[in-house]
Amino acid sequence: MEFAGFLILAVLAVASAAVVVFHKSPVICALALAFNLAIIAGFYMLLNAQFLALLQIIVYAGAIMVLVLFVIMLLNLQDEEHSHGAGFVQKWGGLLLAAAFAGLAAKAIYSSVGGGEYPATSEGFGTIAALGTDLFTTFFYAFEAISLLLVVAMIGAVLLAKKRL
Repeated sequence: MEFAGFLILAVLAVASAAVVVFHKSPVICALALAFNLAIIAGFYMLLNAQFLALLQIIVYAGAIMVLVLFVIMLLNLQDEEHSHGAGFVQKWGGLLLAAAFAGLAAKAIYSSVGGGEYPATSEGFGTIAALGTDLFTTFFYAFEAISLLLVVAMIGAVLLAKKRL
């Protein structure tokens, strides 16, 4: 049953990624990206990482995609439709990077064919309780430092955006 779910999610993920890459409309590309991010949450659910799936939906498919759509709508993309195609460097550089990525993916698949045992995980691995325990014991100081950094960044953004009187 898990394998069938994985195959369905994999086909949907590849199809939505192809729409993101090949469609001309940036709004449809952004919506396909949001769909792809929701599919990734489905992969997390198959791995019994419920908290990561929830974060994937809330943070990426929700908040980040709202920002992406806001920027797309803010920009006037009507002028971009008449732009010139990619130049020589962009075409060959993209082709070279695509070939390098395909080679790395083939190497990773080839090296994993031999198989091997995955390390054993604990009973509650990936659950909210296990993540919370690690977050507030092992990574407590890092968690507090990041939360302080986010508060300072938010205050800085408000001060920069504030109108001068």
